[in-house]
Amino acid sequence: MLKIETTKETNYHLIQLIGEVDASNSVELDEAIVDLIEQEAKNILIDGTQLDYISSAGLGVFMSYIEDFEEKNITLVIFGLNEKVFQVFKILGLDHLINIKSKKIEAVQEIE
Repeated sequence: MLKIETTKETNYHLIQLIGEVDASNSVELDEAIVDLIEQEAKNILIDGTQLDYISSAGLGVFMSYIEDFEEKNITLVIFGLNEKVFQVFKILGLDHLINIKSKKIEAVQEIE
């Protein structure tokens, strides 16, 4: 099960992921990102502190936007992943393609 909460902060949008991202609900994550792109968000932080699991479908959502974000000058930073979830990103080399930080303060510093 996945719960997504999106909030607008002063200079960034925050997407909080709670639970698990898998093939059955990755479209919800995709829709949350599309909504922010349509709002012309330039800084998106993904809060992974309560993300328990991510499947290849969930990873695919992030991978599908890497080029779009570069072209549209959108900064994406993921933070707070637990070790198990971070290892999934790392095994696939996504830690080299996506900015991943340990703490929210580090993520915010990336966009300031």
